[in-house]
Amino acid sequence: MADDGFVMRVHRVRAEFVVAACDAELVGRELPVGESGRTVTISSHFYGERRVTREELLWALERATIANLLGERVLKLAEEAGHIAPGGAGTLGGVPHAEIFAMLR
Repeated sequence: MADDGFVMRVHRVRAEFVVAACDAELVGRELPVGESGRTVTISSHFYGERRVTREELLWALERATIANLLGERVLKLAEEAGHIAPGGAGTLGGVPHAEIFAMLR
């Protein structure tokens, strides 16, 4: 399996298929939140530890009802695949971040 530098975990919460993915090197890092001095830890409990290929991540994003994405590579892949509009991501502690919610009818 090629190592594209992504980690991912899928959470199933009731009817939701939640995909949490980030650039692998972010796991364990603490990122600043605002100017209060508070931080958020990028946890393997949420984002996972298992490295996945770009194909696995894209497969999961196609099925996700909610996605939480963090990191330059993950966001670039999601944008290239049309899941995020160009310029549609924000940042968390200076790291590119996006949340996607499917509005199903």
